[in-house]
Amino acid sequence: MADEWYWCLTHSRAELEPDCPALDRLGPYPSKEAAEGWRETNEAREETWKAQDEAWEGDDDGGGPDES
Repeated sequence: MADEWYWCLTHSRAELEPDCPALDRLGPYPSKEAAEGWRETNEAREETWKAQDEAWEGDDDGGGPDES
């Protein structure tokens, strides 16, 4: 099984075998470097989601799913 890394919110570090509960960590990530880059990953996802929301809200019929 491949190693799974986590970003620990309590200790502010990447951990291979987390000591803290799942509520206090992010992951799993495929590598230590990926866990350490959690913030960049999160920001990229947020930008994508924001763009998708703006595109959805800009729909010609006022946005949102068809409710008919």
